[in-house]
Amino acid sequence: MSTAGSLPALGDLSLIGETTEVPLITGGATRYKNLDYAASAPALATVAEAVTELLPLYSSVHRGAGYKSQLSTAAYEGARVAVHGFFDARHDDCVVFVRNTTDAMNLLAESLPRDSSVVAFSSEHHANLLPWQRIHTVRYLGCPATPGEALEALERHMRSERTDLVAVTGISNVTGEVWPVAEITALAHQYGARVVLDAAQLAPHLPVSIRGLDVDYLAASGHKMYAPFGAGVLIGRPDWLGQGAPYMRGGGAVDFVTTDEVLWTSLPDRQEAGSPNVIGAVALGVAAQTLQAYGMDRIGQHERELGAYARQRLGAIAAVDMYRLWPEEADRLGLVTFNVRGFDHSLVAAILSAEHGIGVRHGCFCAHPLMLSLLRISDAEVRRARDQLRDGQHARIPGAVRMSLGLGSSAADIDAMAEAIASVANHGPRWTYRLDPSTGDYGPSPDPRAVPRVHFPLSWSHPGGGESS
Repeated sequence: MSTAGSLPALGDLSLIGETTEVPLITGGATRYKNLDYAASAPALATVAEAVTELLPLYSSVHRGAGYKSQLSTAAYEGARVAVHGFFDARHDDCVVFVRNTTDAMNLLAESLPRDSSVVAFSSEHHANLLPWQRIHTVRYLGCPATPGEALEALERHMRSERTDLVAVTGISNVTGEVWPVAEITALAHQYGARVVLDAAQLAPHLPVSIRGLDVDYLAASGHKMYAPFGAGVLIGRPDWLGQGAPYMRGGGAVDFVTTDEVLWTSLPDRQEAGSPNVIGAVALGVAAQTLQAYGMDRIGQHERELGAYARQRLGAIAAVDMYRLWPEEADRLGLVTFNVRGFDHSLVAAILSAEHGIGVRHGCFCAHPLMLSLLRISDAEVRRARDQLRDGQHARIPGAVRMSLGLGSSAADIDAMAEAIASVANHGPRWTYRLDPSTGDYGPSPDPRAVPRVHFPLSWSHPGGGESS
């Protein structure tokens, strides 16, 4: 059994904001305990340093003759090389910079041959469920009870129906379970289908080799890889990405234009129309280099041990119900989704924040079909919730609380979380909270906490329960 004192620490990877103190609703302040890495991770210090170094040199890329422009172009293309190496891509794989994983999946959906047949499990994040519907035939397989059941369901489907693309996650953003991507890919290739890997949750936590897994496409987000500057990536085979008109049409994606004809340029520029996010791409490249140099195996082991400790601590609280898709022995990372019996998930999240300085996520985590399955929501309840939402009522939408770990996480953070949850379960909140029916979120009322003095506009609202990818 793990104990706090026996767990490793990753002390030499510095993160921006890791010592930030936040005010408590009951008075005083505490170090912010970030247990929301699966939604968005803070910036690595190396990333922030690189961005600060680049800003005075920043200029337009690719066609500028000025010194700054040429240097910015070199930095942008250097980031492409760094990302290619981090994911161990094939020599001819194309690296396209995008905004995030959702953008990458929509780009790929537009690039597939028309009327392709796509299959995905209903346990996927919305970024890997929704983009295919607009253009292609999509089949959703149910939430599998084991990794073996996932493979069996996929093979049954592929034996009976033509499949061009299998869309699958690397790690569930709800349960933290590691999916059998290599086995899924081998099965898909056996039936002549390609595979796109949603690596948004996988890339920051475990080694990812495109060559080793043999996936055809991979999508990832910088904001989950400690580079929150608005860039993501789609990597993969160039044939689909280079055919037809590009996903976005505009300057930079062309060689020549008349009012009658367009000559689209070659990859990757073909899929990067408009002025690219140079700062974001460079940030992502530096994050990739930093994580690779540190050792992804080392990071993965650290987070597996912390995750097991977190499940042990929360599991010892009688009022806590934890959710998982697969048996307990399945490989999983540092992510725990749970509810505290007798308390709304949004209220628990609000209490953790206001009274303990702990940041978590609550809601359905952009994975509604999976959450409805885990929570065992009946069809009648689903219809009722849908009708309420159509009427603008968010007050009783089902959901849960999620804690997720990353580079800055420690056993002390987990202990603080467990103690706070036990206090909530045994004694309830120490403050008064109000439900906003228009959002379904609780917030402290009144809220006397001071607002920090910053040089940008603020428009306060209660935090939502979704997340981006």
